[in-house]
Amino acid sequence: MTHAAGLDADPPPAPLLPRARPSLYDRFTLRLEQDERALRLYRWLAPTLVVLLAAALRLWNLGAAHDLMNQFDETYYVKDAWTLSQLGYEAAWPRDANDRFLSGETGIFTTEPAFVIHPPLGKWIIALGMMVLGPENGWGWRLTTALLGTAAVLLLMLIAKRLTGSTTFATVAGLLMAVDGLAISMSRVALLDTPLTFFVLMGFLFVLLDRDRTMTRIAETVAARFEDGEPPTWGPLLWNRPWILAAGAALGAACAVKWSGAWVLAGLGIYLVVTDALARRRAGVQLWPTDAVRQGAVTFVLLVPVALVVYLASWTGWLVTDGGYDRHAADAEPATGFWSWVPLSLQSLWIDHTTMLNAASQISSPHAYSSPAWQWPLLLRPTNMYYQHDALGVDGCAAVNGCSQVVSSIPNPLVWYAGVAAVLYLAYRFIVERDWRYAFVLTGIAVTYVPWLFFPERTIFQFYTVLVLPFMLLALTFALRDIAGPRHADAYRRHTGQRLVIVFLVVALALAAFWYPVISAMNVPYDFWRLHNWLPTWV
Repeated sequence: MTHAAGLDADPPPAPLLPRARPSLYDRFTLRLEQDERALRLYRWLAPTLVVLLAAALRLWNLGAAHDLMNQFDETYYVKDAWTLSQLGYEAAWPRDANDRFLSGETGIFTTEPAFVIHPPLGKWIIALGMMVLGPENGWGWRLTTALLGTAAVLLLMLIAKRLTGSTTFATVAGLLMAVDGLAISMSRVALLDTPLTFFVLMGFLFVLLDRDRTMTRIAETVAARFEDGEPPTWGPLLWNRPWILAAGAALGAACAVKWSGAWVLAGLGIYLVVTDALARRRAGVQLWPTDAVRQGAVTFVLLVPVALVVYLASWTGWLVTDGGYDRHAADAEPATGFWSWVPLSLQSLWIDHTTMLNAASQISSPHAYSSPAWQWPLLLRPTNMYYQHDALGVDGCAAVNGCSQVVSSIPNPLVWYAGVAAVLYLAYRFIVERDWRYAFVLTGIAVTYVPWLFFPERTIFQFYTVLVLPFMLLALTFALRDIAGPRHADAYRRHTGQRLVIVFLVVALALAAFWYPVISAMNVPYDFWRLHNWLPTWV
């Protein structure tokens, strides 16, 4: 009787637990979802404010450090860019050219060709600023790089929005790049890496747009071909892929800035073939591996020739003039046999490229700031591009130990190390979940970083990672989104996770403000500069 009564009795009431209030972010999101006009405004206003912030940090006092930074290649690219704009090819300068150029003597170049190891597009981009503002100061030769660095922030947000579906986290990705010391400093010097980053991000965005369009077309076309319940043997050959043509043009431009863009072109080509193959397998195509090879040939035709045309177009100045290095190298011994039909100018261009490649492969001279690629994730040797010290009382310096002007390309340390951890986390998540979005980001990491590991003897620098940085920030954005918690999680979980994300962002922004003076050549006390050298190798 007691046992039966026990079965029928109601269980004791569960202890009352304190209910977690919805977080401020959840309340804000709910309000936006309920107000369509506010949501539209937020989707435009948040990214716009980030772009404006990026522009302000890159353009403010851009002419500071009135120097050509002769420890690094700004000394070459600026003068090469100016002669490109005047002669159509890179010309030689006298030995004392830097001091005279900085004093306003910009017409002292010769007509003799200068030997270069990089294609001309990046230098043409630098030249545009000087053609508009003049070559007399850093505003002229750094403006276009700063503008492309700002535009790269926008491209990153567009990519992040398509990957995460969230305006908030797209804004987070853009904000982290907008205030990052590496991204800012590389946008404030006339080097080639920021234009390269811009074109690579553009290529990735176009491939992402193609994926959104193509996966649906493959699934719908294959589904329409099912006959009597039997899957089709072959899938469709897709020629109408305008975003692949656009990606080829963007990546051709990347190659025309620096040859390392070719690694991205090849890597994204492989990515396209693999994603096409997987889409055909999911759709039910019987011979999907062979079908992917057929489509791969089509993709090659869409991607590579347009890249080659854009690359060759960047050499127009060299081709239509007579003074460039190796310009008439093929005149004395033109090609015979099968290659005899190739114009002499293109034969000479091939010879010039062979010379450039041989020279580039032998760059192994020691440098105080060189850093092999295996060191880059550890941030052991960030690059100081410019340093000037003034004693007490000189140029208004009021600091006891003097004042310093510094342009350091160090990334935000917190964001950098968190980004490295996020890449490892994303690789794990991809292994577990096989999410295509993770594969897309990891592809970006692979094509911008891994090839440098195979050149340990080359003289290379930490600042090359400005090309890797956007993809690290995408990985970090995914990690922060997971920390913030999924929508279906309980209020306590999301409240805790969002607090952690907010704390991380606040500390990251504080560190960005702390570092900005020493990446933008502001005149600061020497002791303030020393506070930034957390590791002995950072000096």
